[in-house]
Formats: sequence, C-alpha cells, structure tokens
Amino acid sequence: MNIDKHIRRVPDFPKQGITFYDITSILIEPSAFKYVIDKMELYCKGKQIDCIVPAESRGFLFAAPLADRLQIPMVPARKQGKLPGDVISRSYDLEYGTATMEIHSHDIKKGDKVLVVDDLIATGGTLTAICGMIEDLEAEVCGICGIVGLPFLNYKKVLSKYELMTIINYDGE
Repeated sequence: MNIDKHIRRVPDFPKQGITFYDITSILIEPSAFKYVIDKMELYCKGKQIDCIVPAESRGFLFAAPLADRLQIPMVPARKQGKLPGDVISRSYDLEYGTATMEIHSHDIKKGDKVLVVDDLIATGGTLTAICGMIEDLEAEVCGICGIVGLPFLNYKKVLSKYELMTIINYDGE
C-alpha cells in the first residue's frame, strides 16, 4: 500500500514555516488504518512487550488497537495536568515550543518492557521525555513505533539508543 497518499501536508501549521503531516486520512480509510496497525504488529513480533505507552493524542489512536491485538495494557502519556493521581513528568522542546508529558507512576512496573508509539517522529523531544519517564520508573524501552518519520529534523541522533521503526519517512519539508 502507498501510505503516502493518506498523509496530507499542511503548510504553515501550527505556525509559519512548519509543515504539518496530517495522518487523519489514515483514520478515515479502513484499509490504510489496518495497514498501519498490521505494520506495527509485525514490528512487535518476537519481542517481549509488557505494555504500550502512546504519546497524546494521535499516538492513542494507533496504540489502542495494537494493544488489543497484542493483549497487553496501554498506558497513556498525556500532556501536563490531564491525569489524576500520582504522576511522573518530563518537559521537552518541540520544533515549535515546549511542553510537559506525564504518566501515572503506578501503571508501569519495574522491569517492564515498554513499546512507545506515536504518529509522527520529528525532533524526538516528545519521545525522549516519554522514554526518560519509563526509565525513571526502572522499566525498559524495547522499541519505538511511528507512522511518519522526519529524519531531516535529526530524531535518529536524539533517539539513537532506542530501536526505532517508522512506516514512512520524509527527507524534507
């Protein structure tokens, strides 16, 4: 399948000079959505994975059906202030600002093997924060899955200690 035809490029969003790679067309095309989940499931084959941690919010859309297929828990990483109870948090830089992510501190156990899922990997900031929280909880990041990769923004260098899989990469704006 040519997944590229299901990814819309939106210039100057969310601000001038940024190209937004919109994956919502994948969601409205059942065969494209199935293709993406199948690819992620294939990546997981043979790996020990105890839970999936998706990044808010579009990571949730792909991690939930993947967790269901793998019959493992999904532990959402949310933006600051969205989770009740005890959380662990990390701040990070985006290509267009800063943000903080949080995870419920009791949902990931010491020694867990954790797969991290996001729709798009750009600078690696969000995923670095999420992986850091997982490691702070004494669990192990066993891989990172993304749909779109933007290697020209150097995420591979930032995330070099992790195994990464993306379904499609774009080498420039």
